[in-house]
Amino acid sequence: MSDDESTDINESDESAAVGVKLGSTRTVLDIPDGRGGRERHSILTCLATYEDAITGEEKVLFGEEAAVEYPDRVRFMLRSGLPEDDDSVADAERFFEAVVDAHDVPEDSAVVYAVPTIDNEAGVENLKSVIEGSSIGEVETRSYPESLCGAIPAYGDDLDAIDEVFVSVNLGSTTMEACAYRRGEQLSPFSTGSVTGNEVDRRIVAAVEEETQGRVHIDRTTAREYKEQHGDVYDFEPFTDVVQQPGGGSHEFTVDRGVQEPIDRYIDEAVDVVANEFLPELANDHMKPYQLALGRPLAVTGGMACIPGLTEEFEKRLSEELDREVEVVSPDEPALAAADGAARIAARLV
Repeated sequence: MSDDESTDINESDESAAVGVKLGSTRTVLDIPDGRGGRERHSILTCLATYEDAITGEEKVLFGEEAAVEYPDRVRFMLRSGLPEDDDSVADAERFFEAVVDAHDVPEDSAVVYAVPTIDNEAGVENLKSVIEGSSIGEVETRSYPESLCGAIPAYGDDLDAIDEVFVSVNLGSTTMEACAYRRGEQLSPFSTGSVTGNEVDRRIVAAVEEETQGRVHIDRTTAREYKEQHGDVYDFEPFTDVVQQPGGGSHEFTVDRGVQEPIDRYIDEAVDVVANEFLPELANDHMKPYQLALGRPLAVTGGMACIPGLTEEFEKRLSEELDREVEVVSPDEPALAAADGAARIAARLV
């Protein structure tokens, strides 16, 4: 989705409610559209600085524009999922302020932002400072778990999920999160950095090199684009691309297993983590909620859930691994769901 692309959603009575997902790959805003409805914007979480040719003043570009025009020095300041140091905090502050300014996010607003479940208190505090220190959120600013925010749209309209007992799995770029919720209360929150969208990108880089017998070396950004544009669990079709050769000329190549095999491996690993690490821990700590949650659909959200067929295959393999029927649901737009859910909470707060 481009910087300016937006999606209409149901009209909200609270025009000052704002939902934010400041993600490692993409940032999503769910904001008033100024016409009584709402819109969502998805922006690459990156920036680049350059010097104005006339005045010499330092200027900032963000999102797709920065990645395309300055690929040599664009900065993805949240690659690890959270701002880790002073430099990444400063970059995140500049990026977020540029984004809210470009999209005319109202200052007089109630902001809810989705926070990843990561055992990194300093990083979470840094993220909090970036958003709470911005020009928006004068009415109120709160954070809620990303896996909760993302699951809300998966279970229907409004905030029905808050009154239920369920399991949510967030398939993100930097972490995979799983958590049970009992009327909004977190039970046995779990996260791992070993099964991630970023790891799929790295494997695509290696797989394409192997598939082309070492003649093609792509970067991780290109690998991510291959995954997002061509990844399909059931209906994948091989595609061709062209690279420029160092000595001149170009080389056309075909990608087949280079995308499919890393995605297939990812599904197996995600199922293994949920079935053999998270769910046993949940059952041990909270048996009754565990039984109730598995009797309801399991919500799957996050960027990897956008790959066609992945949710269905995850459901199939998880059912086989657990030796019981498991129903899996995803929101219509998994990558935008956390901001959508956050905005619904913000509307309730105001």
